[in-house]
Amino acid sequence: MRRNSYIANLKAGYLFPEIAKRRREFAASHPEAKIISLGVGNTTEPVLPHTNAGLVEGARKLGTAEGYSGYQDEGLEQLREKISSVFYRGKFNIDEIFISDGAKCDIGRLQILFGAGTRIAVQDPSYPVYVDGSVLAGAAGGFEGAGYKGITYLPCTAENNFFPNLELIPQNSLIYFCSPNNPTGAVSDRIQLTSLVNAAISKSCIIIFDAAYSEFIRDPLLPKTIFEIDKADTCAIEVNSFSKPAGFTGVRLGWSVVPKTLKYESGESVNTDWNRIAGTIFNGASNIAQAGGLAALDVEGLKEIRELTNFYLGNAKLIRDALIKLGINCIGGDNSPYIWAHFSGRDSWEIFSQILEKCHVVTTPGAGFGPAGQGYIRFSAFGHRADVEEACRRLEKL
Repeated sequence: MRRNSYIANLKAGYLFPEIAKRRREFAASHPEAKIISLGVGNTTEPVLPHTNAGLVEGARKLGTAEGYSGYQDEGLEQLREKISSVFYRGKFNIDEIFISDGAKCDIGRLQILFGAGTRIAVQDPSYPVYVDGSVLAGAAGGFEGAGYKGITYLPCTAENNFFPNLELIPQNSLIYFCSPNNPTGAVSDRIQLTSLVNAAISKSCIIIFDAAYSEFIRDPLLPKTIFEIDKADTCAIEVNSFSKPAGFTGVRLGWSVVPKTLKYESGESVNTDWNRIAGTIFNGASNIAQAGGLAALDVEGLKEIRELTNFYLGNAKLIRDALIKLGINCIGGDNSPYIWAHFSGRDSWEIFSQILEKCHVVTTPGAGFGPAGQGYIRFSAFGHRADVEEACRRLEKL
């Protein structure tokens, strides 16, 4: 058998394993160092009591004849109804909402929906799975220069207020868009998202909108979902997750919304195809996780989501304030758990190494998120409060 040529096209090393490798190497040579991570966006705080009780009860029911349940391919109807009600004001029917094991997993499976040869447009910088997943699906060629052949990078920089020039989007392409953005922490406003939707319609494109950090938005004027924008249901799929707002990174639970009004250029239903893919290669999220998701979306659970996201936003403020005090320009951290810090004229991996060596703090080099990330560092607010406070003190050594 020959090796899959699409895998061969990948640039060596996925970002986060490379960070873990460098951390291990530093720890091995500095065994006395207490390393604090402000890098990978992995939650640290326990699942809160009411939501956790839902998980426990879900597990208990599986041990009873009356409570046992098997495959739930598209997800529990009650959970899909609750998601529609809580996040979309009842706009979508349950057969337009698909429960999954997380937004990242959905993004990967969505590559199968569109297949090899699809034109790709992606924010730059962006979450690596948008690009790497496209390469794995054959939607892009090998790595060349600062990016992959066949992918249009849409620079999001301080000069354009971290919102891309939409004229660069190719006709008939798949647009990956994330707001609040990972890694920059920037949040697109209603005017910007309206222009994105209009561009997608005029160019016969489909948007994959990643709203995984929407529950961190505190400004009531900022949209939490692409479906707050008129006509978005004709050009967009949205993915979302319980991972960050409910602390489910290890539980694994998310969803996608694929409206029935979304059609291919030849008129066929995208929803029907996604339903087929979900039923063919995925047997549904854990029923225990879905029980926890139901608990997270009732009145007490939503209070816990607010409490947990407020905690991480408190961490973000500490980090942002510490960086500003050092004279470092940054954005994010107000409606997002990420802070995007600019070290002008510096190489991102060089800065990463300096912060690790001088401060014993792990961060994420911006260049790992795309060409426009060069010179930036992403700081994550996911951490214990005492560790974040200590990390902020150590950053004064820079």
